[in-house]
Amino acid sequence: MTAIIDFHCHHIPARFRQTAADTFPANQRARWEALARKLSSEDLLLEDIGNGDIAARVINIPAALIADTSGRVPHDTIMAMNDCLADLAARHKGRIHCIASVDAYDGDISAREAERAITQLGLRGIFVDCARGDMLIDAPQARPTLEVAARLGVPVFVHPVNPQPLTDQMAPYGRIATLFARGTVNAAALITLIEGGVFAELPQLRVVVTALAFGGIAMGAAFSSQSLLPDGALATMRKHVYVDTMGFNSALIRASVDILGADKVIAGSDWPIVNDQPISGPLMQALEAAGLDAEAQRAIASGNVRDLLRL
Repeated sequence: MTAIIDFHCHHIPARFRQTAADTFPANQRARWEALARKLSSEDLLLEDIGNGDIAARVINIPAALIADTSGRVPHDTIMAMNDCLADLAARHKGRIHCIASVDAYDGDISAREAERAITQLGLRGIFVDCARGDMLIDAPQARPTLEVAARLGVPVFVHPVNPQPLTDQMAPYGRIATLFARGTVNAAALITLIEGGVFAELPQLRVVVTALAFGGIAMGAAFSSQSLLPDGALATMRKHVYVDTMGFNSALIRASVDILGADKVIAGSDWPIVNDQPISGPLMQALEAAGLDAEAQRAIASGNVRDLLRL
């Protein structure tokens, strides 16, 4: 059986109050109240590892789910979150790997926390929101955190948020419409990193986006010759950008491989929010249906994550 490391997993220890049910659209609040119980359960976190479905999880604590109405989390809480992640990884060594949650839009103080989390706590990467209000991840406020990641050689998971007013505009149309809003801002953040020159200025920076951001990947590939960059957007993405397999859609995985390469696609389920079931069957079926050979399947299932996080 091919070993799988699920890169896209969330966990919120019970000590942190979850606010997502307060801030998400009214037609999704009951679902988020149920999700809150799963997000705080360490037993559920380990269940699929214990039964052999996956080899390990890569865990983050999404600050957006415990933030206030302005999207902010106090800095001492951010530090406490990363302390909890380090403890979790230490108690489940080899089965749980953790990446640090950082408020990228808080300037130098966030960069210092990112450095502490990597160099002192031993966390494997950095987890940031792709946007905050009118700011996208290329904002000057976020640059110090990105510089730390590039210097230390750790990846940045640029995660979707609920953008306004698009989220409210799409909310009446259900869950897929909310995912569209989140994917739109995730794709927009990716484009700003490419066309805003961030990758050119930070040549060691590597970022991960979700499959929801595929629109940005496709646009970058389709209009690469019109990029502001001398080598075009496609060459830049192939050097700096990874995308996960969220949704396990074989056509999307195939397209991601064709654009970025099999070495830039990583297993990720968005557990337990989008997917809370065992993933080995759906993932491996999708990789097979995408027409990928055994080497590419092994790379996507775990090899690329091992390389990315230096496991």
